Amino acid sequence: LLQSLWRRQHPHFAQARRQASMAEQQTEATPTTTGEQVVTPWEVGAGDDGAIDYDKLIRDFGCEEITPELVERMERLTKTRAHRFLRRGIFFSHRDLTVLLDKYEKGEPFYLYTGRGPSSEALHLGHLIPFMFTKWLQDTFKVPVVIQLTDDEKFLWKDMTLEEAYRLGFENAKDIIACGFDIEKTFIFSDLDYMPDMYPNVLRIQKLVTANQAKGIFGFTSSDHIGKYGFPAVQAAPSFSSSFPHIFGGRKDVFCLIPQAIDQDPYFRMTRDVAPRMGCTKPALIHSTFFPALQGPKTKMSASTDSSAIFVTDSPKQIKKKIMKYAFSGGQETVEDHRRLGGNPDVDVSYQWLTFFEDDDEKLARIYAAYKAGEMLSGEIKQELVNVITPLVEAHQEARKHVTDDMVRAFMAKRPLRF
Repeated sequence: LLQSLWRRQHPHFAQARRQASMAEQQTEATPTTTGEQVVTPWEVGAGDDGAIDYDKLIRDFGCEEITPELVERMERLTKTRAHRFLRRGIFFSHRDLTVLLDKYEKGEPFYLYTGRGPSSEALHLGHLIPFMFTKWLQDTFKVPVVIQLTDDEKFLWKDMTLEEAYRLGFENAKDIIACGFDIEKTFIFSDLDYMPDMYPNVLRIQKLVTANQAKGIFGFTSSDHIGKYGFPAVQAAPSFSSSFPHIFGGRKDVFCLIPQAIDQDPYFRMTRDVAPRMGCTKPALIHSTFFPALQGPKTKMSASTDSSAIFVTDSPKQIKKKIMKYAFSGGQETVEDHRRLGGNPDVDVSYQWLTFFEDDDEKLARIYAAYKAGEMLSGEIKQELVNVITPLVEAHQEARKHVTDDMVRAFMAKRPLRF
């Protein structure tokens, strides 16, 4: 099904995408609950209605919607069915994706760039979203991937030693590798390790961005330490192919596509601004909505709050207990009322999570209709989610068992990649 067909048949998801529950994705932001919505790399806060207005973000950020026609073009060029994240509008906006596809159609290479800020021992399912999609892009377009571990960022923002941030990055790399990335096309790097190679580009970026610009883009204040002011250039540098001479031979013109949650866009608006002045190609961006927190829009998904998320280390028993006990329900207070009035899947977290992880479009539509009509109870839709999530987590755990320290070092070794 094309995205256009999905939206015609399932207008409920388009509405849910526009008014989806806010949640932490890769940063542990503290949401606000009143006033205007706030979306920055460190703070994600919904408006008065408790929801994020993604159409407003497209307007405010000046990006473009991923249209059904654009999804159809990707399918035509790759001869591959679009990922459910694209079919359902979970990845919903972009910058220069059409330019990238033009270049791809002409046979010009590009690479993917994503990352992880290592702040916890175990990843939760929200952390896996960008890696699942990046893995699909790698397989579909047959392109290299660079994955940045921002151990330096976590040292600067968290109460954490450099040594601990580095250790967590190494451990998190095992979960990233377990997602199935191709070692011949994937380079994972710690900022602490790789900084000498990136530093020339980091310096060039830092020289082109004033302190006032950094304050305006990221909300820094005079009381923030200077490490925070310098870090955005570190996250920007991998957007340029010249930061990876062992892969691209010093070329400045290899296009980069960055899958990311929409809250990371300020980093790369800055990056795209400095790119022409560096003689580099602007990176293309593709933005996702936020993955809903387990307990609903008034809470945040946090690695420090066990009940707020499903972790990749959770057992089947823990997964079922968390979903049954904590997943925010759109059902009625009594079975009788639910049968009579029906549930609200647009606010039900179990249904929202199914839109991320249930690949069968027709099954998802049946669940939506049955829940809304009162034919399916809250406990039943939660069980549907348990049935989808449990094998996914078990498969990840099995894959991670086979990731050794030596394998991590192999992924992190500087070497040419095949593309």
